[in-house]
Amino acid sequence: MKSYRPPEGFSRYLLELSWHGARFVGWQSQPGQRSVQDTLYEALWPLIEGGPGNLLRPVAAGRTDAGVHAEMMTVHLDVRSGALRPGLAVLGRAINARLASDLVVLRAQAAPPGFHARYSCTERSYVYRVLSAPTRQPLWEGRALHLSGPLDLQAVRRAAALLIGEHDFAAFATQEERRTVRRLHRLDVVQNAQIAEFHVSGESFLRHMVRGLVGTLLRVGAGKQAPEQVAEVLASRQRAQAGANVAPHGLYFSSAIYPPEFPGSEKLA
Repeated sequence: MKSYRPPEGFSRYLLELSWHGARFVGWQSQPGQRSVQDTLYEALWPLIEGGPGNLLRPVAAGRTDAGVHAEMMTVHLDVRSGALRPGLAVLGRAINARLASDLVVLRAQAAPPGFHARYSCTERSYVYRVLSAPTRQPLWEGRALHLSGPLDLQAVRRAAALLIGEHDFAAFATQEERRTVRRLHRLDVVQNAQIAEFHVSGESFLRHMVRGLVGTLLRVGAGKQAPEQVAEVLASRQRAQAGANVAPHGLYFSSAIYPPEFPGSEKLA
């Protein structure tokens, strides 16, 4: 595993964040819009001696789209050595005091030597939640996709099994210009009362890939497509052959996993 160091004269810190995505345009900074990256960066400014020049923009394990939530996102930030005003023991609380209720620092610590939130990550996991119930439920509004019809989970699981492993996932990506071969470590569905949770894990994902996968599996679950046809969709490499992207409000970035050579990395999973 390659080692990554902060710039000369800077110290690296590791944060774990959680957020409700409804009022964010996603993680990535976008001019004139409210992003998680910019919101965190601006909350940090008053905590840095000498102003923003002594603070680099935070880096996350992954990016999320507008409306997508995060249960636990790993982030690193580089601060000029000696410029951080609060002690490490109270850093999380100091940041949270400057954040709105839809974004919170769960934990703050010094980053392990050679750690990089994005490039050191070996697996990223998402959960997509579907409320399968005859009527909508206000307590899940904005947090799960509501489906009023039945969902055949056995058919969904048979289809999902065909997608695990290394494949060309071009059929499930939106406007993707990168190499489209990816490896899925996990793709399954777990029923918790009226909530069906789609668990998806892999080293990296294409744009909208998770939402396209879930949209396709929901077609199978609704009886609109046979489970075996998912293999044909995959082989086609044509986006029009797959299901539509499901709405972002049901999607959560759930965890980032790192190699054991980083001390404390087991706490980040």
